Order: sequence, then structure tokens, then C-alpha cells
Amino acid sequence: MPTYITLFRYTQQGIEKIKESPARLDRAKQMVKAAGGEIKAFYLTLGTYDIVTISEAPNDAAYAKIMLTLAAAGAVRSETLHAFSEAEYRKLIGELP
Repeated sequence: MPTYITLFRYTQQGIEKIKESPARLDRAKQMVKAAGGEIKAFYLTLGTYDIVTISEAPNDAAYAKIMLTLAAAGAVRSETLHAFSEAEYRKLIGELP
């Protein structure tokens, strides 16, 4: 299953309602699970981004729908990276001409 690293920033709305953030995380976990995936790790971070997650989803389209739904709620904005495991990396490199 593809892995995604997502970098989140709270919007003004999200930070104004920061105490609701744990409930929003629970809803996001349920949403990812309903799509056939899983949030494998969650980190509150310091610096440019407020949150980093590592997730799995069946495919890019499924994860894009999840991210668009979360963005539409208005509490966060995100940037997602499709991550390749070491094994996938080695296979890709091994297939280069």
C-alpha cells in the first residue's frame, strides 16, 4: 500500500479552535480507515509545520479525496509527499537503464 508523509499547518480557524484538534484527529483517522488506509504515525511539530503524519492508503486518488475533505473543513492546510520505502527505492533504482 502506498505511503504518504503529510505536512500540516493550522489555519486561523484551526488554531482558534485548537482544543477541538484531538477530536478532528480522531475523525481523520476514521476517514482514512474507511478509505482502506491507516494513519501510522502522528507528530505535533515545531517549526514551519504544525503536524506531520505518516499514512497509508490504497492509492493516490483515495488519499487525495481524504486530503481534500480535510482541507474543506477549514482547520488545516496540507502538503503531501508520496514516500517510497527502502525496498521500493532499491527496486526502482535496480530497474533503471
